[in-house]
Amino acid sequence: MAPLLRLNAVAFISPHNHPILIRTFERGDELKYHYVAHTSLDVIEERTNGLTKSNDCYLGLLYAMDDIAAYGYITPLKMKIVLVLPLTDSVVRDAEVIMTFRALHLAYYHASSNPFIRLHDTPAGVGSAKWKRFRRKVDEISRAVGGGSVPS
Repeated sequence: MAPLLRLNAVAFISPHNHPILIRTFERGDELKYHYVAHTSLDVIEERTNGLTKSNDCYLGLLYAMDDIAAYGYITPLKMKIVLVLPLTDSVVRDAEVIMTFRALHLAYYHASSNPFIRLHDTPAGVGSAKWKRFRRKVDEISRAVGGGSVPS
């Protein structure tokens, strides 16, 4: 049986490069994953500003740093999703990463399609109580993909 992906963090970044949600699954490393999300934006900008336009949302491995690897995904509406996985000796298959990105994208799509939630009405954004279901869905996806623990 193939090893499960273990997620260290997931970041949702707006088309204007504002972090919407940075969900960490490792205790004590929140600042590190904020840094990873922001540095991933530079690589995403490089890859999407090229002359060739691709219909593929998956950007692949953005970069590896110390003990983590950052993968990128950009939606047709320019929402960016960054997935941070630990570097291990096991092989990470693109198909598994793409499935995870699609599940996360669908979760955001369903949350943002709610007519009673304004996307940018409060400074708290996704941290507000109205987005609780979205945060819970991200946690469920993390559990389903990696079987790991989720922050409370």
